Amino acid sequence: MHLLGQRLLGIMILLLLAVLVAVKRRATGSVLDRPAGGFMVQLVNVFNLFFLLVVNPVAAASLIARRLDTIDPTRVTVPMPWLLTVLEVIGFFKYVAGFILMAWALMQLGKSYQLGGSVPRAEDRMMTGGPYRLVRHPMYTAALGISFGLACLTQSLAFFAVFCAYLALIFLLIPVEEEGLRRAYGNEYAAYRQKTRKVIPFLY
Repeated sequence: MHLLGQRLLGIMILLLLAVLVAVKRRATGSVLDRPAGGFMVQLVNVFNLFFLLVVNPVAAASLIARRLDTIDPTRVTVPMPWLLTVLEVIGFFKYVAGFILMAWALMQLGKSYQLGGSVPRAEDRMMTGGPYRLVRHPMYTAALGISFGLACLTQSLAFFAVFCAYLALIFLLIPVEEEGLRRAYGNEYAAYRQKTRKVIPFLY
């Protein structure tokens, strides 16, 4: 973290979290939502809340106090300055872009927002605009970007493991969620699914 410095990075993380909470409150009318549904749905949503509201603030506080090295023995020392710079630049853009994408998706969803894997309600409308023009699951894309970005910024194997766990859980949840969307919206969702990538624009 030689580009930003630990304290500045920690402050940036807390500011991004505060902005995201404010956006969610304004867009959806709530801050915290109680996970419901089957085991997989609840597991992913609890993991997501834990990552955003516990892991990120703890990482930020540790960075501000310059104690991350003490509490995270999995941090990797990168001996090549150019590689460290590359990791930090990639991490910064992934992390910030993840928060921007998540905020954009929340504003697009508005009152139709539900935790991942939830069955659409009668009043919910199918989203195809905003970030949903790029991918079918922009909030999952955002969460993966945030977790991968944090791992790169901190050079932490523990945070990289969190990213890998996120990846596995999300790809287990997506089929469950899409089946609910297919049942709710029928051919409209089937057509949207055929022309829109799952989580990575233009690729997957």
